[in-house]
Amino acid sequence: MLRISEHWEESDLGRQRQGNEDNLFVRSPLFVVADGMGGAQAGEVASKMAVDSFEEDMPHGNPAEALVTIIEGANRAIHDRSRTDAKTTGMGTTVTAAYVGESEVTIAHVGDSRAYVLRGSDLIRLTRDHSLVGELVLRGKLTEEQAEMHPQRSVITRALGSEPDVEVDVHVYHARAGDVFMLNSDGLTSMVPEARVKQILAGASSLDQAGRELINAANDAGGKDNITVILFRVEDVDGAAPPGDSGETREYETWEGDAVADPPEGVTRPQSTASDETEAEYRRTGTMALSAVRPRAEPIEEPPERSVPPPEPPRKRRRRRIPGALIAVVIVLLIVVAGFWTASRAVYFVGVDDTTGVVTIYRGLPYELPFGLDLYSRDYASGVRIEQVPAARRQTFTEHKLRSRDDAKNLVIELERGRLE
Repeated sequence: MLRISEHWEESDLGRQRQGNEDNLFVRSPLFVVADGMGGAQAGEVASKMAVDSFEEDMPHGNPAEALVTIIEGANRAIHDRSRTDAKTTGMGTTVTAAYVGESEVTIAHVGDSRAYVLRGSDLIRLTRDHSLVGELVLRGKLTEEQAEMHPQRSVITRALGSEPDVEVDVHVYHARAGDVFMLNSDGLTSMVPEARVKQILAGASSLDQAGRELINAANDAGGKDNITVILFRVEDVDGAAPPGDSGETREYETWEGDAVADPPEGVTRPQSTASDETEAEYRRTGTMALSAVRPRAEPIEEPPERSVPPPEPPRKRRRRRIPGALIAVVIVLLIVVAGFWTASRAVYFVGVDDTTGVVTIYRGLPYELPFGLDLYSRDYASGVRIEQVPAARRQTFTEHKLRSRDDAKNLVIELERGRLE
């Protein structure tokens, strides 16, 4: 049976932020990090609401289902608050939660905060960023190194509060004695490369030392965002059997190309970010394979080979066919439109309302398609007209640069408060 042998946690303002929009919750065996967004104090409100939702005791039953239920409830509360309170309009937050069970660690995740495990000399990322560059990495369009330097790396595609419903990723991992787990906001990993994180964790004599060195490293690199880190180490209680030898047979199916039973509603199947060599070792030993949220009763059977049916005899009646080139063009257009629409829900830009001349935040892409289809919608109208903006700064509000909502909101707030030079 697993237990927490030690833990350490801290949230730091960083070097460049005026307030801390991160929040954390620690009540062993439950650990939660939330990174708010929305400008002013709205981000802090959202992240506080997220961690406060874990104050109640975990519902009985499957930990994965319990975490999903809590996070979905927090999402609804944050979304409702942002719609009814003008001061918090558009606020949102990430959330990454870890629950330590008898032999497994369950992680529920939304956004670009992260969870890692240090096992021996391997640092393994356990979550996938729900961000614009994260999606590009997943599709093979960017490498991890390119993503770290991408100008849009702060644009997230999934967060609590942005929509009435939220999709929660859940991971269930077999843990070993000595594993060190880390939850963190992106204020750490946007400043400190994973190689350096691994070096600090592996070389520290205690979690306290490791945590403080990680935060110092992020601040030394610029500290552009709030920095929150939770570390905890697990151990086996004396006499406990290792996972899989407890007398009860529980097989778990990996989510890597196998046909598996559907997980609980709201639970999605994550991608592993471990190296191929490490992942293969874990699959072979069965001690670190990504597993389905609930056990299966039957082993996976290989799909039978499909025979190729004989070709149909040619028909005498000639049929009129649509040219293949036309079909290809239609498919490409549909893919492009779908891609633009998906991207339009994840980014924002600042512009000027053509009718009123008011500086406005728009959600989407600054493009208009034929037939009156716009790839953007109005998100927030400021109280400042473009002619009131200093001439030297007007281009900032007319160049339609893609931003995260946090960046766009902060820019407009600075304008409304007369702080732009």
